[in-house]
Order: sequence, then C-alpha cells, then structure tokens
Amino acid sequence: MSRYAKRLDRDLVRWREAGWIGADGEAAIRRDIATGQGSKLDLASALGILGAVLIGFGAMSFVAAHWSEMPRLFRLALIFGGLFAAYGIAGVLFERKHPTFAHAAILAGVALFGAGIMLIAQMFHIEGHAPDAVLTWALGALAAGVILKSNPALALAMLLVGLWTGWEMSDSGEVHWAFLLGWGAVTVAIAWQRWLGGLHLAAVAMALWIISLGYFLFDGDGHGVVVGIGLLIAAAGVAAPIADERLSGWSTPAIAYGMTIAFAGLFALQFIKSMPLDYFILLALLALALVLGGVGLGLKMGSPALLWLGYAGFSIEVLGLYFKTVGTLLGSSLFFLSAGVLVILLSVVAYRLHARVQPSMEPAP
Repeated sequence: MSRYAKRLDRDLVRWREAGWIGADGEAAIRRDIATGQGSKLDLASALGILGAVLIGFGAMSFVAAHWSEMPRLFRLALIFGGLFAAYGIAGVLFERKHPTFAHAAILAGVALFGAGIMLIAQMFHIEGHAPDAVLTWALGALAAGVILKSNPALALAMLLVGLWTGWEMSDSGEVHWAFLLGWGAVTVAIAWQRWLGGLHLAAVAMALWIISLGYFLFDGDGHGVVVGIGLLIAAAGVAAPIADERLSGWSTPAIAYGMTIAFAGLFALQFIKSMPLDYFILLALLALALVLGGVGLGLKMGSPALLWLGYAGFSIEVLGLYFKTVGTLLGSSLFFLSAGVLVILLSVVAYRLHARVQPSMEPAP
C-alpha cells in the first residue's frame, strides 16, 4: 500500500466517524483506490522490464562480437527474426493478461530494431549523417508505442528524440529546431494514450531543450531568453486556474517547470558568464526572489513539490554565491552573516504563510 493510500485509509475512517461520508461512499472510494493501486508498476514488473532490456542488449553484444563470422543472409534472418519474435512474445503476453511483461518484450523489440539499424548500416557499408540513425530508431519506437499502445516504447522514443537533438546540436553548434517536430509527435502520442507520467517526461525534455537555448542562441548569450521563457511558463501556471478552474491540475507542474527553467537561466548568467558586480548582485537578488516566490506559492497552494523545489533552489543559489564571492566580494564571515539573515527572513516568511495553509498540508498523526 502506498503512502497516499495509507493516509487516505486513516482519513476515511475519520471522515466516516465525523459523518462527512457514508458507508457507500467510503466503499466506493476504497474500490477506486484499489483499482488504481492494482494498475501501478510493482517490483516484479519493474524487474521484468529491466531484465528484458538487459537480455536485449546482451543479445546485441553477443551478435556484435560474432558478427563478422556470420553469413550475411543469416545476419539478416537473425535481426528480423529477433525483432518479430520479440513482438510475437509481446502479443502472447498481452493475450495472457501480463501487460507489463508484454511492454518489456516490446522494449526488447525496439532495442533490437535500433541494433538492426546500426548493424545493417555496417554490413552494407552505408554511410550518412550519423544522428539520422537515431532519428530512425526514434520513429520506430514511436510507431511501436502508437500501434501497440506501449507507454515504455513512447518513453524510449522521447529519450531518443532528445539524444538525436543533442547529437545534432553538438555537431553543428546551433539550435536544433527540428526537435520541436519530434517532441511534438511523441507528445501527441503520449497525450492520446492519456499517460500522465509521459507528459511529465515530455515536459522535462522540453525544459532541457529550452535551457540549452541559452548556450546556443546569440553566440552563447541567450540565457536571458531562457529566463524570460521560464517566467512566462510560471506566470501561465499561476494564471491558469484563475482563468479556468479546469486548468488547476496543470498549474503546479507549469509553475515548477517554469521556475526551474528561469532559475537555470539566472544561474548561468551569474556563474558561467562574466559580468559587472552590480549586474551580478541584481541577478542574485532576482534568483533569490524567484526561489522564495516558489516557497511561498508552495505553501499557499499546498504543494510540497513547489515548496521543496524552492528550498533546493535557495540552497543551490546560496552555495553558488559562496563559491563565487568568498575571498572576493565578501569575506567568509560577512558571507555567512548575510546568508544567516536571509535564512531567518525565509523562516519568518514561511511561518507567516504556513498559518494560512490548508489542513491538508499538516502532517498526518
């Protein structure tokens, strides 16, 4: 039983005793929670997926080691035979109501597909733009994810799109705008399958791409653009539930990702680029205001994620200021005095805001 389910179990008893819900309502809630818990990934399923991936890569390593000794026709038969065998096993497992292990087989098939691309290119001496092979692999993973409705395959497709973009940007030294097309295609497939975890993965991939813009736009001076984009995303998250309450579920993630993007841009401006002292102080104040705002929003909205994200950002910022300024702008003693004052002010703000927090934020007895 998850931590949430244990907390809800205690709350249901308390709510029933207080007369807030009836026996029928309590039973319905428990059935819904039981259904949700049953669909979650357990240890056996996770190990099954990891085992299938390891078997797939082990097989590829074995084949690669003996590749030159095999006849060409046998090589092709081995590649396509392994690929179709993996998908056939997945079909059997779906029929027998073992979806997690079926998805593991699909992952193994996608891994064999990627290996097949590389090995066939080597066998027929096909030369070309190397990142295109990763793109082809990503398209195969996307097709498998959509046709077979496999979330793990879509996750791999998103990771491969990110690898493709990273490789392209590393080779060219320029922004890879085609990432938006690949990211959009995979994200649409994830949304079509209503996979919430996949949408978070898509958000992480987009956040990393936006952060990378700071290092490629305007000859590496595009971090201000990153800060602006992050602040716009966070502001949209704040405004979304005000405009339409149906968007309240997206508010916290948008604020969290926007704040992370903006903080990454401010951090790069402070500690990677050289700048005048007054500009550096202004950026440090903006970064501290951003993370303190995240803490405040986390307390006000009852979001532990925003709260701890703000605390983490505050700690990173203070640590960065220490290594940047100790022995130069500030002496060690003055630094720790200033940091102490900031922490005390943070605690005062947190105390005042905590008094307004809903009971749901209070720790369970």
